[in-house]
Amino acid sequence: FDDTNFDADGNMIERPEALMIHEVEVGKDYAILISTNAGAWRYLIGDTVRFVDLEKNEIIITGRTKHFLSLVGEHLSVDNMNKAIQLVSDELNICIPEFTVAGVPHGTFFAHHWFIGTDDKVNAEELRIRLDNKIKELNDDYEVERKHALKEIFVDVLSEKNFMDFMKKKGKIGGQHKFPRVLKGKMLEDWKKFLKEETVQ
Repeated sequence: FDDTNFDADGNMIERPEALMIHEVEVGKDYAILISTNAGAWRYLIGDTVRFVDLEKNEIIITGRTKHFLSLVGEHLSVDNMNKAIQLVSDELNICIPEFTVAGVPHGTFFAHHWFIGTDDKVNAEELRIRLDNKIKELNDDYEVERKHALKEIFVDVLSEKNFMDFMKKKGKIGGQHKFPRVLKGKMLEDWKKFLKEETVQ
């Protein structure tokens, strides 16, 4: 699962490289394609997985093909995001029940814009620095790109209610509906518009 096989929106390219199970490596993220004798042929289920034991073919689910961020090759997965948020929450002794991130232009380069939902008091700048550092520790590609094309990360601290109200406005309430961890396209536009309206009120 990388930008040679998927586009920026998480869609599989025309002729992706497909591997058999004996060709995978430990520690890499893969998207699963399933073929069955019932007629499914190379069906993309949408989950990304990482093999942790090749002998037993043990995997962990690391995210969804649509929920990742790779503007410049940083390959930021939901797994990276969740782990970084958890580590920072523990360090700062705060609860972050909701968050999302978007890739945005930054001059002639790019940036990540994080929206953090917490009702605990926190210094946004300290949160930004810690979050950036944790992701660097978790993701080598991210660390490399932070020195090159991914020039900045921005953090807005919001209340959890902002996230809930946005989902309510979208008609997506209940356990089946989760706030997207990565915002792109129209959803990002709607989110920014919603936050602007909330600020005006």
